[in-house]
Amino acid sequence: MTASPSLTRPSALALLITAVVTGAFCTVAVVAATPGTRAVVGWSLGAAAALLSAGAYAVTHNVLRNRVLRSRLTALNGQISAQEANAARRSADAVRLDAAQAAERKALIAAHTAELRRAESARAAALAATANAAGRMQALATGMLADLRDMEHRHADEEVLGDLLHLDHRTAQAGRLADSIAVLTGARSGRRWARPIVMESILRGAMGRIGGYQRVRLHSTSDAAVAGHAAEGVMHALAELLDNAANFSPPTAEVHVYVEEVPAGVIITVEDSGLVMSEVQLRRAEQAVSGRSLDLAGLSGTRLGLAVVGRLARKHGLTVSFRPSARGGTGALMLLPHELIT
Repeated sequence: MTASPSLTRPSALALLITAVVTGAFCTVAVVAATPGTRAVVGWSLGAAAALLSAGAYAVTHNVLRNRVLRSRLTALNGQISAQEANAARRSADAVRLDAAQAAERKALIAAHTAELRRAESARAAALAATANAAGRMQALATGMLADLRDMEHRHADEEVLGDLLHLDHRTAQAGRLADSIAVLTGARSGRRWARPIVMESILRGAMGRIGGYQRVRLHSTSDAAVAGHAAEGVMHALAELLDNAANFSPPTAEVHVYVEEVPAGVIITVEDSGLVMSEVQLRRAEQAVSGRSLDLAGLSGTRLGLAVVGRLARKHGLTVSFRPSARGGTGALMLLPHELIT
């Protein structure tokens, strides 16, 4: 590191002054000494003067250098303090900014939470209102069916009886729709029986709740009966499968229903002659009837019945699956476990 002129000049001046003073002193001392000792005194005082001058130079240089270093250190400390103060101010600003952002986020979260609560409350109210309306429709359909059947017994005229039977069938379809709405909204389903219902009545009851009942062909030799607490659910689920098979088949095609007793229970198979479902469609249908998803969002009209089947299957322990039909369409299989069979 080269010496700074601000340090060299004062040090050189100190050296010069010291050399002049000591040189003058040495000259006087040599002149005053005896002739025999002048050489010794001269060399001794010259060496001392040289050392004193070098010491003066060194001391002056070090003092000035230390002064400069202290000045630089003071300036550096000042810069560090200023930087720390700036950093502290920035930190305080950042803390204030973070606090403001946190408050804004909290307000936004609170607003979203309140909106979510309102939406959930509105959803619950809508479901409750829908379930209540479905219950009223069920009661109305049940009452109308009772009145119509009383009229059927009282009127012998074939034309009038035919009209009454037509109204009976239409009312049964309206009742199934009300039952479907009740199932999807979690309301209580329609009719309940205290005694077991034989399989023949289950099949014919399901047929009577769909529009294309005249195209359904039953192939049942089972003497099994369904427990009363599950009979309505099994009948409703079967009606939805029959309705799907009739709707997705040609208008003149028949829908065939088979009943088979197996070690696991009773299997009811519904086969149509409609379009063969692809693998993707089969997976979607089985997902709908699995009952695992309870979300009503995204249900289209074509999958509404399958969602009802899924809810009923979950409630009563039914197992529903699909496979290609030997008749060219799709086969729906519903397994009733032993717990439901008497």
